[in-house]
Parts: sequence; C-alpha cells; structure tokens
Amino acid sequence: MKKSLTSLIAFMMLLSLILAGCGSSNEGASSEEGQSEEGGVTEITLWHMEEPPNRVKRFNEVIEAFNESNPDVQVKAQVQSWDDAYSKFPAAIQAGNGPDLLFAIPDYTTLLKQLDVVQPVDDIVEKLNEKHGFIDASLAPYQYEGETWAVPVFGMVQALWYRKDLFEAEGLEAPTTWDELLHAAEVLTKDGQHGIALPASKSMATDQVLYSFMVAAGAKDLIDADNNVTFNTAETVKAYDMYQQLLEYSPRDSNTYQWGEPQAQFNSGRAAMAVEKGQYLAPFESESGQPASELGVVPMPVADGGEAGSIYYSNGIMVLTDDAKKQEAITEFFDYLYEPENYAQFVNAEPGLFLPVTQSGFDSEDYWNDPIIAQYEEQVQVLLEASENGALFGFTDGVASNIGKVAGPNFIAQTLEQVIINGMSPEEAVEWGQQQMEEATK
Repeated sequence: MKKSLTSLIAFMMLLSLILAGCGSSNEGASSEEGQSEEGGVTEITLWHMEEPPNRVKRFNEVIEAFNESNPDVQVKAQVQSWDDAYSKFPAAIQAGNGPDLLFAIPDYTTLLKQLDVVQPVDDIVEKLNEKHGFIDASLAPYQYEGETWAVPVFGMVQALWYRKDLFEAEGLEAPTTWDELLHAAEVLTKDGQHGIALPASKSMATDQVLYSFMVAAGAKDLIDADNNVTFNTAETVKAYDMYQQLLEYSPRDSNTYQWGEPQAQFNSGRAAMAVEKGQYLAPFESESGQPASELGVVPMPVADGGEAGSIYYSNGIMVLTDDAKKQEAITEFFDYLYEPENYAQFVNAEPGLFLPVTQSGFDSEDYWNDPIIAQYEEQVQVLLEASENGALFGFTDGVASNIGKVAGPNFIAQTLEQVIINGMSPEEAVEWGQQQMEEATK
C-alpha cells in the first residue's frame, strides 16, 4: 500500500511537471501564435529595375541581411525592366498587381502620382534626414505640392569619359569647351577608330546624353512648374547642332545605341570618348586591357555662352501601399538600409554609378573602402564634384507635374531622330519637338 501511495505521489509529481512544462510551452506558442494572429510576418514586395546581375546580387544580399535581422518582416525583391515602367506598370498597379515599394526617378514619380497610388513619405524622410543628412539636390525633385513622394536612394551624374592613352598619342588634353571637344573628336577619328561614341536611338539613354549637352549649352529649362514648354530656344538648337556634328565622329550604327554600346566601343579602344555616368569604372581594366590610371573623366565641356553642368538625378523608392502595418515595416527597412555600413553595401552594387545621397554615406569609410571606389577614387571625386552642377529636365524651373509625358515618349531623342533620319535642320527639329511636347502636356 505504502509502495502504491509512493508511486501515486511520484506519478502526480511527474504529471504536475509535465503539465507545468506543457503550460510553459503553450505560453510560448500562444505568444507566437498571437503575433501571427496580429499580423505575423509582414511581406513587402519591392520592384527595382536594376537588371545587371551584379546589382541584383548585391541588392538581394542587403535585403536578405535585413530579413534575417528582422524576422517579422520579409522584403521580397523582384527585378523588372525600365522598358516596361512607363507602358505596363501603371496598368498593373491600377489593377492591384503592383508592388509595395517601387524604384523611381523623378519624372516617373510625377507620372505615377497622377494615378493617386503614391504615398507621401515625409515622416520617413524627416527621420532619415535628421540622422543621415540627405543631399538637397537628391531630395528636391521629389518634394512638391507640400509633400515628399519618394525616398532618394542613390544619385547619378554624367561626365565626359576619355581614353588617356589615345589622347596622349595625339598630344591632346582633356576638353573643357565644345570647340576643344569637337577638335578632339575629329583628330581621334582615324584608322577605324572613332573620336566619340554617342547614343542616337529613341531611348532614355539618348534623352539623357542629349540633355547633358542642353545643360552645357544653357538650355536646361525645358518646361516650367506650370507645364509651359520652353524647349524651342536658340540654346537648345545649339545643343542639337553640336550633337549632329559629333555624330559624324561616332560609329555609323549610333542610331541603335542605348546605354551599353558606347561603353563597349570605349573600352575596346574603338572610341576615344563617351558621355555617361560612373558605370565605366568597374569593367574598364578587364575590358580595355589598360590600367585604371588610363581612364580619364572630366565634367561636361561647356559651350561658348553656356554653363557648367550635366544631367544629375537621384533614384528614389516610392511607397505605394497604404496599409499601416506594411508602412511600419517599410520604415524599419529604410532605417536599416541607411545605416552607413548597409548603405555602402547597397550603393556599391555598381561602384561609381550609384553615388551616395546622404552625408553619412559620403563620410562612410565603408563606402570609400570598396575595392573599385578605392582604385578609382580620383575619378569618383570628379563625379561627386560634377553632381554639384547637376540638373534634370522638368525640375530646373520648379517641378513640372507633366514632365513624365515628355520623358515617357522620349521626345528629346525623337527630336534628334527628326535630324538624323528625317533630314530636318536642328532649328526645324526643335520646333517639331516643342509642338510634340506642348501637345503631350496639355
């Protein structure tokens, strides 16, 4: 009996321990389940249009690191194409098939904003600005109508790239004026080599390079804040005339060129100059066979009577979701992204092309310690200085809310096509461009 009583007591104690253990376990499960019931893992879909594999890989690494350190939030990146951004994204977004976060450039933000799907991000920007200090030029194109419509994430600026080896062989100095630029292009065009490689297709690439010439000619104000088109000016004609002259020293198939072809010609030594952003750094040595020291870059040469400058703009991230829980998760993501160590990783997905837009990013040792940035520090400094004179069509005379209707159809590039395909004079083509832009922005 005593043995039975002892066994019963032991059984009850064991049962008590088991129940206690189950109770503890159940409390934990209850907490986790409660979290799940309250929302659980918040998924954020991000669309970006940076398609090169190295950029996709680096963006994914930063996002995966965020997801690992924030298990209640999962950001899922999806790679899209800029070719579809203007033509297909708006319909997808209006049909409810868009992302929560969408990469943007300033004119694209004005276009999406007209769909009433872009959420103001003033609270996010104010908090980040207080801690990291945004560069004013990166924020300004996204601030209008009393709100901020995207969070700047990295800047881009164009400059004139030149092959030092080819210039030295001809005893030429890097051009600083249009006269010097034209002279160098003429001298360097010989024996299957071209003085310069320029895009001349109907493309965003042509829009942007041509706009850098417009800035340097003194024609940066293409449209004002009231959407009055001011394209048809003597300065704009001068820019198209110069571009037409330079195309005489660019490869014959330049009318098919977009972003990559001028760079390929430049790195192969078949072209001595090109106008573009900082993506020329990373592949230069391997593709040209020349040391990094032979890669020259100077700010855009200036026209007689023009002004120093070239196209500069920041890429931003728009918030499209109005879901409060998702917006809270998005704020956590931005807080993580702009920490200097993480931001340097992100911006250096394409060293030199993506420039920091925060003071903490500029000051970060992590940014400057990147192997490519460290190797081409002199060239990067030129790009950063060029950024100070940067401009962007539609954002130089206030913010033109209809600039997306000019950029989307590539009217700047289409105007060039009137010269090189349809045989118009620069004066006639610019007048044609003015009419097209006025019609589009009514």
